[in-house]
Amino acid sequence: MTRLALVAAGLLVLGPLAALAQAPGEAPKGAPPPTNAPSPAETQPLPLTTAPDPSKSGPGTAMPAPEQAPVRNPGGADPAPVAKPNASALPTLVPAPSEANDVDEVTLPAKPAAIVSGQTKWDDAVASLTAAFRKIEAALAKAGLKPTGRPLSVFTKTEEDGFQYEAMIPIEAAPAGGAEVDGVRFGATPSGKALRYKHTGTYEEIDGTYETLTAYLEVKEIDVQDRFVEEYVGDLKGGAEEKLDINIYALPKEPIKDQAK
Repeated sequence: MTRLALVAAGLLVLGPLAALAQAPGEAPKGAPPPTNAPSPAETQPLPLTTAPDPSKSGPGTAMPAPEQAPVRNPGGADPAPVAKPNASALPTLVPAPSEANDVDEVTLPAKPAAIVSGQTKWDDAVASLTAAFRKIEAALAKAGLKPTGRPLSVFTKTEEDGFQYEAMIPIEAAPAGGAEVDGVRFGATPSGKALRYKHTGTYEEIDGTYETLTAYLEVKEIDVQDRFVEEYVGDLKGGAEEKLDINIYALPKEPIKDQAK
């Protein structure tokens, strides 16, 4: 049997089955009757976008919390930090002059002071003096006393390689009985007529200031005691870049007016 005969045989078999096919336009048995009513999709169309239903969210799914704006100070600006008190606000032995001068003639008042004696090399001057001041401050805190002035040092003896000194911090009053506290004794600051010379610069440069002061005393033919007083208006620091503010007091042996010529 050729391929053409097989096709013909297939058509003969399909002939009776075609008679069982539905006539055009005839509805199949059991099908619902035709209707002209609109479909549900036409009467209730779905919206183009839908909002998520929280009740249908899966377990463990958290809805994002609404973002809150930061709360600011009602005044519109955050409060400024509280400034700590500055120790340099303590007064000096005598007030600064209204007009700056090279040398000021002043009268030093005797003020109660806590005192520590020491000796050191010139290269260790700042370290030794600051350690002495810390020792005094610790003793004052232990005794319940407060400083009332800036720290100062009295150079009682100077040599080629070092010096002896008395480190002092003025206080309101010595404790009752005047007993020492942890090696700190109580006395008074130097008093009387003095010449005040100001040093502004590093501590390494202070020798130049002393040379200028010595030249001034020689020109004026003023004899002074063998001790000088340094008053540290700002914190004493020994760094090469630390600019200091120091009052240097020279104490004349006799009234200045009798020596001036």
